[in-house]
Amino acid sequence: MTNNDIRTIFDRIAPVYDRLNDWLSLGQHRIWKDMTVKWSGAKPGDTSLDLCCGSGDLSFVLARRVGKTGQVFGVDFSSELLEVAKSRAQSQSSRPITWVEADVLDLPFEDNYFDAATMGYGLRNVTNIPQSLKEIHRVLKKGAKAAILDFHRPSNPQMRAFQQWYLDNLVVPIASHLGVKDEYAYISPSLDRFPTGAEQVEIGRQVGFTYVTHYSLMNGMMGVLVLMKS
Repeated sequence: MTNNDIRTIFDRIAPVYDRLNDWLSLGQHRIWKDMTVKWSGAKPGDTSLDLCCGSGDLSFVLARRVGKTGQVFGVDFSSELLEVAKSRAQSQSSRPITWVEADVLDLPFEDNYFDAATMGYGLRNVTNIPQSLKEIHRVLKKGAKAAILDFHRPSNPQMRAFQQWYLDNLVVPIASHLGVKDEYAYISPSLDRFPTGAEQVEIGRQVGFTYVTHYSLMNGMMGVLVLMKS
């Protein structure tokens, strides 16, 4: 699947993106997003980056965390999702966020620019995972961290079976009802292709991160990759 194919999918699902994330994560994705921002190490006054920002959930959490003296850039290559994020931002009381339409494989930022970075449900969908992590490494300052949240295939056979049953019997029918069945059919193959937590750690080290760890959540159905640049 090409970058353009993936962009088209996310443009089409933009109107129902938040509702489907609730279903995909058993209603828990906002808790995991809060944890992801904490693991990013973002603090008041920081310049922070939210990649594959979608409808803006992590960007809003980052904005509250960095406060009035901080700055947040929300980046996505889907113009439709960015419009949803901008619309939602009007009802948020946080500091204004700079929304940027860009590709995570070629970020329009200087080297060593950001104090913290997050990504939610984006790494699994990029066409070149090492290149995306290399770009994150490039734009982070020394000592800065990135925290990357995503769905995973559990290693436990029973949990894998439950996850597939849930996707087939609940998520896809809901997506069908909302008119985006074909767009959400990509989820299962994307999970099959996605590197395991241990494999992600190895890729992170290969592209230059010195401290890399992966936290498994929800019995292996979700995880957070945390990387630090030295």
